[in-house]
Amino acid sequence: MNENNCPGCQSPLSWKDGQYYCEACQHPVKKKAFCPDCEDELEKLQACGSASYFCNHCNELKSKSRVKVVFEFA
Repeated sequence: MNENNCPGCQSPLSWKDGQYYCEACQHPVKKKAFCPDCEDELEKLQACGSASYFCNHCNELKSKSRVKVVFEFA
């Protein structure tokens, strides 16, 4: 299972004011998803409580289990 850890100190991230936040670094953190095929950043689509990822370069939906998720300081 993929953990939501800070890119700087590897501490677990918390959810604060609608975004990820590292309490140890006191920094907001952004979550980005990348296409497993072309490595372009994916667009997150949310509907009815579920999330899907769409690659504009490949022009297709990508499986959540295949995307590469990266956390970086906002």
